[in-house]
Amino acid sequence: MKAPKSLIEATRMFSDANTAHAYLCDLRWPDGVIPCPNCKWTAHYFLANQRRWKCKVCKKQFSVKVGTIFEDSPLGLDKWLISVWLITNTRNGISSCELARSLEVTQKTAWFMLHRIRMAMQNGPLHRFEDGVEVYETYIGGRARNMHKMKRARKITGTGDKDEAIVKGTLERGGPVKVQVIPSPDTKTSDKMDARPTRTRSLRSGTSEVSISTP
Repeated sequence: MKAPKSLIEATRMFSDANTAHAYLCDLRWPDGVIPCPNCKWTAHYFLANQRRWKCKVCKKQFSVKVGTIFEDSPLGLDKWLISVWLITNTRNGISSCELARSLEVTQKTAWFMLHRIRMAMQNGPLHRFEDGVEVYETYIGGRARNMHKMKRARKITGTGDKDEAIVKGTLERGGPVKVQVIPSPDTKTSDKMDARPTRTRSLRSGTSEVSISTP
């Protein structure tokens, strides 16, 4: 199931509880194998009215929210997924007041949602890339010749790009951009940092000022 490209498409898609549930299931378990979070067995049956599973081994019930930022929240997936779309696709960011008006919830609830989503975005991706992904790398940092002498002596400890941050950007054509800071300019480190779930069939890599190379 592909991610929505616009707000109206996201609203139409996630306003249906079954579609929102199926979308999150597809993100969490793309291979269709759903393990029980308690005993890890995959023998269970689905309770359609509750949109929950009941494990045949430990007899405990679980939902698609278990183990996610949506767990223990009374809010439905319709509000959660629309808020995720808004936060990840708004160029200049979104405030809790604006999110509260958009979702018709209180400002306190919107702040809680913003906090959880932003924390999740720091730890890893919320989005699985589809076809046509481009990867670029660059060095970010001020040039030594433009710095004051005292600042240059404090910040510059080596030659070349040693004191600049290496940033890697992953772009899905027509979709969002994921940016990561890479600690070392080698292929092994770059691949380890790039921990996104993906189903890409075409991949193109490029560089800006620097190439990822094997030491």
